[in-house]
Amino acid sequence: MVWGFETEPEVQRELDWVEEFVREEIEPVDQLVEHAWNPRDPVRNALIKPLQQRVRERDLWACHLGPELGGKGYGQLRLALLNEKLGRTHSGPVVFGCQAPDSGNAEILAHYGSDHLKKTYLEPLIEGDIVSCFSMTEPHGGSDPTGFRTTARLDGDEWIINGEKWFSSHALFAEFLIVMAVTEPDAPPHRSMSMFVVPAATPGIERVRDVSVWGHEEAVGTHQYLRYTDVRVPAENLLGERGQAFAVAQTRLGGGRIHHAMRTVGLVQSAFEMMKRRAVSRTTKGERLADKQLVQEMIADSWIQLEQFRLLVLRTAWRIDLHRDYKKVRADISAVKAAMPKVLADVAGRAIQLHGSLGISKELPFGKWVMESFHMGLADGATEVHKVNLAQALLRGTQPDDGLFPPYILPARRAEARDRFADVLAAAADDGEPCRG
Repeated sequence: MVWGFETEPEVQRELDWVEEFVREEIEPVDQLVEHAWNPRDPVRNALIKPLQQRVRERDLWACHLGPELGGKGYGQLRLALLNEKLGRTHSGPVVFGCQAPDSGNAEILAHYGSDHLKKTYLEPLIEGDIVSCFSMTEPHGGSDPTGFRTTARLDGDEWIINGEKWFSSHALFAEFLIVMAVTEPDAPPHRSMSMFVVPAATPGIERVRDVSVWGHEEAVGTHQYLRYTDVRVPAENLLGERGQAFAVAQTRLGGGRIHHAMRTVGLVQSAFEMMKRRAVSRTTKGERLADKQLVQEMIADSWIQLEQFRLLVLRTAWRIDLHRDYKKVRADISAVKAAMPKVLADVAGRAIQLHGSLGISKELPFGKWVMESFHMGLADGATEVHKVNLAQALLRGTQPDDGLFPPYILPARRAEARDRFADVLAAAADDGEPCRG
């Protein structure tokens, strides 16, 4: 039996290097880079590319990918320990080549892309030379794919795509988009859609709006509202089989959700560290904030939430490594995804309260993190959907009880115990021992 919470010394040394590198090199860069995903920004490139090279030299580039793709092939548990270090920063995932949505899109291309697509898009994506977009959500129905209206029709050796997509994150910078569209309208909903690689410069793609998000200080919104009008792509740009978009999507969504959670651990840890520092530094009415009982409650509650969430993330990562099948860990991933927004909102909210007016100002990041918690409650599936999925999984296989009262009421259990041990009770009574019940 192997059961423990210790990290191997070799891995811990690596994590210690990452933590120092993040604090000393990446966090300062965050103050100067507007958007780490924008490869066209000369300031971004001047600051981030040298750091990426150092990560490569340390052999820590794109650790989520297998060695055949230039990565380290880390399991999810080891990735969890790494990503919680990176999650406290904006640029960290980009510096280490494991940023969303590119990490998930790379996995899709690796599993389902043709040789041409791998050469054209996967290789530069893995190298960090380009970024990509997952264009899935639609304006009329949110992220529920069973109601999508975007279509793709085969015309000779080309697919023709028509429809609208909402909140296509990083489409502004992307070299290509992965688009989900209905190709089998008469099939059941979960077998009606297919997935395609669409070059960003393809004629017929219209940027309806550049959508900004509260808390993200960007000159131009990077979550685009796109319209596809007679957009033609080669037949080989189909990813996987026709009607298999749901299966293809799970290649990225299962890992994407747990990776979001891993990074959120780091963000919550950062907020918690600032809470503690404020509590021991600030005085009011003759004593430190740290000496106030309600502040102590805030510190205690935050640590409990953080550690509970972190352990759930690590256990889920361990189970993914154990089963190597996201379907078998679907309930665990839903639990992590549902817990994530509240932990960040609660701890960042308490951090705001402890910092007073400074906490709500733009001189600290807490307001952004509170808004980010709502973003996390929507990205890769709404919290409510994940709670429903979790509850259904937990209830599956549970048999209903017959009768007016459940068989586990105490009078019934006591009667069963008396029947089972009747001989023992009778003998004890004959020996003069007291018998209760």
